[in-house]
Amino acid sequence: MARLLIIDDERGIRNTLREILSDEGHEVDVAENGKQGLEMAQAKAYDLIYSDIKMPEMDGMEVLKALKNGENDENGDQVDLLNGEVPIVMISGHGDVETAVQALKLGAYDFLLKPLDLNRILITTKNALESKSLKQETKQLRKRVAAKGPQMVGESQAITRVREIIDKVAPTEARVLITGPNGTGKEVVAHLIHENSARAQGPMVEVNCAAIPSELIESELFGHMKGSFTGAVKDRAGKFEQADGGTLFLDEIGDMSLAAQTKVLRALQESEITRVGSDKAIKVNVRVLAATNKDLQKEIEKGNFREDLFHRLNVIPIHVPALNERLEDIPLLVDYFVEQICAEQGIAAKTFDDAAIKALQGKEWTGNIRQLRNVVERLIILAGSKITAEDVELYA
Repeated sequence: MARLLIIDDERGIRNTLREILSDEGHEVDVAENGKQGLEMAQAKAYDLIYSDIKMPEMDGMEVLKALKNGENDENGDQVDLLNGEVPIVMISGHGDVETAVQALKLGAYDFLLKPLDLNRILITTKNALESKSLKQETKQLRKRVAAKGPQMVGESQAITRVREIIDKVAPTEARVLITGPNGTGKEVVAHLIHENSARAQGPMVEVNCAAIPSELIESELFGHMKGSFTGAVKDRAGKFEQADGGTLFLDEIGDMSLAAQTKVLRALQESEITRVGSDKAIKVNVRVLAATNKDLQKEIEKGNFREDLFHRLNVIPIHVPALNERLEDIPLLVDYFVEQICAEQGIAAKTFDDAAIKALQGKEWTGNIRQLRNVVERLIILAGSKITAEDVELYA
């Protein structure tokens, strides 16, 4: 059942439309002039509005303009009263092409002439309501897609500082070295930098340096030629070439071999790479972001990391704080994970009571954000609809 509003100064038209549409199972309200109709539309949520054009006090075109194009609030800012979702059908006994065109330009869904045709009313109502439903579904899908992207949740001073640096550095071409313990969200920082940069339309290529065997890291980064080593059955572009025009994210760079570090340094210095088994230099246009959970200064002292590469990468340092340094963000993070996980699992949203949140804040989070998400997911699956401190102690 949909909720409809009929705005018309002719009682016969109002009653006829109300009778027809009520018989279709809709809830129908009526207004006898434009001013009353506008007030009702502002006070109550409708799924579809029918409005006459020629009316006393305020005509239908003024109503349409106010509802679709918004009004100015007390601060002088324009307010969209219907959020662009509610279809408005204009009806008139004095229709002409110019009026119809003007109404459609102002955002009307359709324009009908009196005397009204029953079948046309029913078809228009059905199509308008389907259009509204489709717009709402599209909006929800966009929200879901957006939610899958990187999110930096929190309002603590520590995370606010990280967000401020991202905002400043993202539009530049500066290299960034992201540090912090495992599970803090260093990859989220890298994605936010890329997505807010001029390279956002280009590729974002990620390399986990710790997950690639040292003997294969050069081939992975710079590519190889057919026959250059056992298993090289064809020419292959490396990550630097794949990221051309975009961003290359070198995660866990502290685990990269010294030999590979030397070649990465050369690539950064000269903006070119050479595939394994080739002597031909290939120009690349890549912005490099790097991340590590290691103290690279100590790694330099041990001889495990090149100091010159460190200075090449560490143009803008960003340290992502551990969760234990931002415990005040746990309530927001829990809300975010609950919405995300319940949507993924297809179950009704659950709530954490205040004592449960306090219990979570009292724990030691050695695994940081990643550990918290795992705990929240465990509680959602194993506990009841309202999660308590007792549940936290039992399952966290």
